Amino acid sequence: VEVEARSLPMELSEKGGMQNNGFVQNEDFEEKETATSSQEEVPKTCSVDVDPVAVEETVLKPYAGMPKEVLLQFSSQACYRVTREILFWLVIAGALVLVCTTIAIIALSPKCLDWWQASPIYQIYPRSFKDSNMDGNGDLKGIQEKLDHITYLNIKTIWITSFFKSPLKDLGYGAEDFYDVDPIFGSMGDFENLIAAIHDKGLKVIMDLIPNHTSDKHQWFQMSRNRTGKYTDYYIWQDCRQAAGSVIPPNNWVSVFGNSSWQFDDVRKQCYFHQFGKEQPDLNFRSPAVQQEIHDIIKFWLGKGVDGLNFGAVKFLLEATHLRDEPPVNKSQNGVIITAYSQLYHDYTTTQVGMHDIIRSFRHTMDEFSREPGRYRFMGSDDDEKEDIEATMMYYGTTFIQEADFPFNFNLINMKNLSGNSIFEAVNSWMTNMPEGKWPNWAVGSPNSARISTRIGKKYINVMNMLLLTLPGTPVTYYGEEIGMENIALDNVSEEYVNSGPVVPTLPEKSPMQWDGKVNAGFTEGNSSWLPVNSDYQSVNVEIQSAWSNSTLSLYRALTLLRNNELPMNRGWMCHIWNDSNVFAYVRELDGLDRVFMMVLNFGQESTTDLQAIVPNLPSEAVIRLSTHFGNTGKVVNTKLIKTETGEGLVLEYKTAKRVHTMETFQGKCFVAEKACYSKALNLLYMNC
Repeated sequence: VEVEARSLPMELSEKGGMQNNGFVQNEDFEEKETATSSQEEVPKTCSVDVDPVAVEETVLKPYAGMPKEVLLQFSSQACYRVTREILFWLVIAGALVLVCTTIAIIALSPKCLDWWQASPIYQIYPRSFKDSNMDGNGDLKGIQEKLDHITYLNIKTIWITSFFKSPLKDLGYGAEDFYDVDPIFGSMGDFENLIAAIHDKGLKVIMDLIPNHTSDKHQWFQMSRNRTGKYTDYYIWQDCRQAAGSVIPPNNWVSVFGNSSWQFDDVRKQCYFHQFGKEQPDLNFRSPAVQQEIHDIIKFWLGKGVDGLNFGAVKFLLEATHLRDEPPVNKSQNGVIITAYSQLYHDYTTTQVGMHDIIRSFRHTMDEFSREPGRYRFMGSDDDEKEDIEATMMYYGTTFIQEADFPFNFNLINMKNLSGNSIFEAVNSWMTNMPEGKWPNWAVGSPNSARISTRIGKKYINVMNMLLLTLPGTPVTYYGEEIGMENIALDNVSEEYVNSGPVVPTLPEKSPMQWDGKVNAGFTEGNSSWLPVNSDYQSVNVEIQSAWSNSTLSLYRALTLLRNNELPMNRGWMCHIWNDSNVFAYVRELDGLDRVFMMVLNFGQESTTDLQAIVPNLPSEAVIRLSTHFGNTGKVVNTKLIKTETGEGLVLEYKTAKRVHTMETFQGKCFVAEKACYSKALNLLYMNC
């Protein structure tokens, strides 16, 4: 059959296969193929008519694996080109929207709370926390053994008080060597292991540094008393007059512990100055060499991995060089008989000009270690100015120059009496005087003040912890307060410590931590402890309270969870709404959230409070989120009649669109440190409310 001009011939072999000429064979193979085929019979062929239109349609349909030439034929068609351009510009627009949204979120988002703001701080006196080697003294390994207790409390920051090598007589407050650990607490290797364990658990650690003085056993002092080189002026030396066989000091300055703050040294034949005990000579901070020594110490411990330092006794760093007598409180009093610290105004021995410059230089050194992302180094100052709140606030620094992240707040410890009014005054004093944008903190116990249960009574332990953990800012808990430990009786302290002088009054609050009901309260497996364990340890201990749902420990944990999980509690507004001789009440709220928490705390007698009469538009009912009377948790109460007993505390929760801090009635009574607003639609925080 002849192949017509309009038809497409296709040759098929006798075996029915289609001949493929798509591959180019090499010459040898082609010659061999030709020679062989020439001897064979040429296969018969047949012609088949194929419709060219059908072939054209088949060729024009896209298919997987099509070559570039075919692909280009289709890509140039309008239907494909327009679709491609639309998708391209949609991707570009989407990317731009994503970038702009990210920039907007970053610009509008408030600063995240830093680690020292986000968690309560747990303060440990290491000698009394846990003994690991049966010698009766708590140590660094003991702290490491009990890190799970810290996480159990929902706390992520530990503050360890001084553990430098030091004579026992001053309980470690005068360092003999700033670069070493006292053997009682372990070794430097133990400290390094403790730091690693703390960080492995996601915790942070702060340690004490008291730069004002050293021990008289320190090598610096030994070289200074012998006038050795640069160490000659490392301490404050003055000539003393001799009269009738006794030493007459240069002036009337009195030490914190009483009697003259000058002590004659037989080696140097001069008097040295000491603000505290005579075994704790003051360093001369007018010497640049002394300041550099302290900077080197800071770098050493931060280099070891410490996350923060608390500088104690810094108001004593400088003294007036003119050495004038300090004015007596009672002007008619004869200066000769002045022996008590409280009898003088300490105008020339505390908070001298230049002191804050020294503290700022400490801050500068610490900032050098804060440049690493996620490794901000906290700085605290520990100076109780008592009545002078303005002097305390100066430790925050200025708008442009930062000092401490916060000076530790002793207002709740220094109260002379307990009532709803006194609690309000302690809280309000700090919040109204704190510089704008700074962060508050609160403490109800410390190594140098009586425990809550001893100072104000057992019935107030839970309500004080509720206050501590629901106020804005960082709460500081002294070890044992989470289970309601009490002071030990002073007559139980051994004669060794009774003869140690002025440190004795601070010993009862340093009794060993009560872990369980076994001998020595689980503090040590040895025969005795350095201080006696409180006699109530069989009922007041961690083990037994962990098993009780209505224990002080259980309430403490519930409060830390509430603080950590609820935005109004950890960074919202705090508005004081009521106080009287019995009750102190305040709310915590956040812009954008309709959920509000109201604390009603009783520090006096049984009382009934009409909250509806106090807060306009307050809902008639509220739910008890937490209560010191555990059986009341979850109950609904009438906000017109809130009854509280002595030492009872309530955390009420209610919903409202009218927040207290926006009400004219409470203007001037509301405070916020790190302001933030909540967007329910986007489920995020932003700044511009």
